[in-house]
Amino acid sequence: MEGIMLTLEKFEEASEVVRKVTQETKLVYSDFYSAQTGGKVYLKPENMQFTGAYKLRGAYYKLSTLSGEEREKGLITASAGNHAQGVAYAAKCYGVRAVIVMPTTTPLIKVNRTKGYGAEVVLFGDVYDEACGHALELAQQNGYTFIHPFDDPAVATGQGTIAMEIFKELPLVDYILVPVGGGGLATGVSTLAKLLNPKIRVIGVEPAGAACLKESLKQGRVVTLPRVSTIADGTAVKTPGSSIFPYLSENLDDIITVEDEELVVAFLDMVENHKMVVENSGLLTVAALKHLDLKGKKAVAILSGGNMDVITMSSVVQQGLILRNRIFTVSVLLPDKPGELSRVADVIAKENGNVIKLEHNQFVSINRNAAVELRITLEAFGTEHKNQIIDALKENGYQPKVVRTNI
Repeated sequence: MEGIMLTLEKFEEASEVVRKVTQETKLVYSDFYSAQTGGKVYLKPENMQFTGAYKLRGAYYKLSTLSGEEREKGLITASAGNHAQGVAYAAKCYGVRAVIVMPTTTPLIKVNRTKGYGAEVVLFGDVYDEACGHALELAQQNGYTFIHPFDDPAVATGQGTIAMEIFKELPLVDYILVPVGGGGLATGVSTLAKLLNPKIRVIGVEPAGAACLKESLKQGRVVTLPRVSTIADGTAVKTPGSSIFPYLSENLDDIITVEDEELVVAFLDMVENHKMVVENSGLLTVAALKHLDLKGKKAVAILSGGNMDVITMSSVVQQGLILRNRIFTVSVLLPDKPGELSRVADVIAKENGNVIKLEHNQFVSINRNAAVELRITLEAFGTEHKNQIIDALKENGYQPKVVRTNI
């Protein structure tokens, strides 16, 4: 473990430094998740941070450790999202130049927001790894100081200040759940938590489609996944940090992986029960709660960020409603004669189903007695209500077939 050591003194120093630029994100007690788990669940809402994520902590603390000469050279980093905004904001606070290399696929809103903090944005490559390679080349050519998104002990120390805040508010915490992409946040949080109280269990949570740390810990060395595929773009990382890997091996108690579908329904739960927009990577920890036995325990789930573009949000909401059976589509065949439509509508109305879309196709068959296919997209209260509506249609002589919903 070369370079800066992650010591209690460094974490205390970092906590003082980041306080100048961070919003106070006090713990939010969750009645909803506490009832579901039988424990006391608290949320650490880093989605409410100035730049919409915790990344500002590591970037700002890293800048405080640089010499005046290193700062004057200007900073460079690569990021598709939250780290870009964290570095841009921190650079603005210090009055230094920042160049951010972002993949060409980065949503325009993230590009504009990063520019809005005064950074110069260079679009390069399709994925983070290509953007990162280009950033390192530019750093060499122009003498910029490279700020790594996660594989840097100083950055990890800044991120770990979250654990200091959790501990001050909830000294008797039993579990801390932390999202894992490259491992910077997990390094800082787990190392400091263990320094403060070795009995705290720190659980890393990764998307199942990008579980690079789980695989690396299994093999006892840093490994690179051949590919990653997840809607949690902030944690879609192929290789965990090598300089922080020893800390992760030593201080993380376990790794849980979460499927994309679990994140989709977690988004809906968070919006409906806590009125909070949390991005997919930030939802890893709440989706992981049900994988643990938390009865009688105090647990904190870190919500790492809330930067989600509206288009992604709308598709996640739609998928969530479908997965929860709050929206579904049935197909029924009707005789082609007047009044049939109102009969079906009547059956649905009696069961309190709400029709949101109707598709009427007269050309499914040449048999005019069962010639009309009616596709009805309905809103329901959940699985039980959906089944009730389907049963009522069956009892009234229809043969409803559930078809893939396409809102």
